[in-house]
Amino acid sequence: MNSEMKNLVFATALAVGSLSPMLANPPIFHDGIMEMIHAQDFTEIEKDKLPDAITAALEKDYPGATVEKAYLNDVNEYKLEVIFDDDSSEELFIHADGSWIEI
Repeated sequence: MNSEMKNLVFATALAVGSLSPMLANPPIFHDGIMEMIHAQDFTEIEKDKLPDAITAALEKDYPGATVEKAYLNDVNEYKLEVIFDDDSSEELFIHADGSWIEI
């Protein structure tokens, strides 16, 4: 085997070997919405300070749900910790106008 062929084999092995760490943890692709929401700081607020549009949307779309805690961020988005009739709980995100933030 001549030296050019040895160099080609060595370069190929080196290139393939250097890819294995990247392939071990494949990238996760998503739309970034959840990442943006969690990156924003929410401050806890009193439950009775929720806008009427939010309480109306909650009653309409999640009948029987009870808000345990409410939070507000700098861009006027709300995070609600709610408990349902079956004692399950969930975090919901909603705009001040009562439109839900899909996650």
